[in-house]
Amino acid sequence: MPKKDVRRKLRQATILYWTLLIYIVAALVWWFITLEKQNDMMKDLRVSQLRTIADSTTVPALYASELQKIKRDHSKNDAKYLGEGSIFLLLICVGAGLVYRYVRRQFYMQQQQQNFMMAVTHELKTPISVVRLNLETIQKYSLDAEKQKKLIGVMLKETSRLNFLTNNILVASQLEGGGYKFAKEEMDLSDMLKDCIQDFRARFPERVFKSEIQQGTDVKGDPLLLQILINNLLENAVKYSPRETPVTAVLEKENGLLLLSIADEGPGINDDEKKKVFSKFYRIGNEATRKTQGTGLGLYLCNKIARDHNADILVTNNIPRGSIFTVTFKL
Repeated sequence: MPKKDVRRKLRQATILYWTLLIYIVAALVWWFITLEKQNDMMKDLRVSQLRTIADSTTVPALYASELQKIKRDHSKNDAKYLGEGSIFLLLICVGAGLVYRYVRRQFYMQQQQQNFMMAVTHELKTPISVVRLNLETIQKYSLDAEKQKKLIGVMLKETSRLNFLTNNILVASQLEGGGYKFAKEEMDLSDMLKDCIQDFRARFPERVFKSEIQQGTDVKGDPLLLQILINNLLENAVKYSPRETPVTAVLEKENGLLLLSIADEGPGINDDEKKKVFSKFYRIGNEATRKTQGTGLGLYLCNKIARDHNADILVTNNIPRGSIFTVTFKL
């Protein structure tokens, strides 16, 4: 569904929502006014009857007592109507706020899911098209060994990208549905980080990857999930930083904590978006003008994997420019 159609539907739903809410509140106010008028009429009627009786019996003490009782009943009814009306109004406002929030969230999630489907479709078609084109080239032409090797290298790079994408989607689905079985194993995170960096150097030979890795950084966790966590952070750094700038990985122990940091020198992230980037399907910028590829699952998956391993993840500014994603494991 186009973004204009989503906005139009959201605008129509908002107008309908506020119309119904105003009508309900107006009906409540009218109900309160009607009851108040009825209460005043009952008071005037009872006072009128009392005066008739008092004129015939001429007992001042009895008249004063009955008049006081009528006023107390009138005040009691006023307080009851006001209390009931206030409670109804409060319940209406709370319910209306929850409904409004839920509807807007549904529209937002629908738009995010549509963006995700568009991104996934593009991400899947690109490597498939590249691999198919290269295979057709190799099939049609008698290429020398060097050119074939180059084409095969491109295909391997694209299939790695395809495998990376499908792993993200499948693992995210399994983690949300509770179908993933965690394998808690003692492992050396430093060896895994070195392997991941080596893979990225092979995938992106034009990029510079720096590392400061402390040895003996044992952690208990799921090897596949932790590898996905590291790969997503590295992929994010590569994706959002210029080619000529380095990506730096740091792994160290500090005060009983294990700190894994991936730093880039890209444009950075605004403070108001630092928490949003870990939301599902969320991507910085305008979907229509964004040039960077992605699905909005990577950082969401990193956040979920970190929490499942009793760890925290946050993003800070890299001075003078860029971002640093830090995962803190409690040892």
